[in-house]
Amino acid sequence: MDEESADKHELFLTLFTANEAAIRAFVRRLVPTRQDTADVMQGITLVLWRKFDQLDDRDGFRKWAFRVARYESLGWLRGKGRDRHVLSEDLLHLVAEEAARDESWLAAQRDALDECLEKLPQPNRQLVLAAYAPEAEIQQVAQRSGRTVGAFYQWLHRIRLQLVECTRRTLGTEGLS
Repeated sequence: MDEESADKHELFLTLFTANEAAIRAFVRRLVPTRQDTADVMQGITLVLWRKFDQLDDRDGFRKWAFRVARYESLGWLRGKGRDRHVLSEDLLHLVAEEAARDESWLAAQRDALDECLEKLPQPNRQLVLAAYAPEAEIQQVAQRSGRTVGAFYQWLHRIRLQLVECTRRTLGTEGLS
């Protein structure tokens, strides 16, 4: 790989990685299941890479990626159109528009939650993240915490309330509440 190609590849990976979670969340609102989201994301990633040279404004990567994600998701859904559990195309366009509008608010919420999680004492943060990890087994996390399952759920509920309040305060100080 020559130096120019390597630089292009590095820039793409940097931009894509910074925006992948938001793109995935956007797609998840449009397709029925997490597995469908994973399938659609693979296609989106390929299209973004193939068309990366067409992106004029690197600062507009997220907006451009959302547009590609929207078309790829709608195309995937159109292919599934014979399935009676898939929404009509008009409704999907409406959902996609609403999801794009809400993205900045959701990104602010994610950032505020990350900030609030960082404020938790390390052992508490580790337990919260373990409880919400994919395929987490609450019994094991509760045991690791030294609590019964019932007591762990009560503790987790109190921590969630703290995180919600912290997130609200953080968004309020940023003028986004």
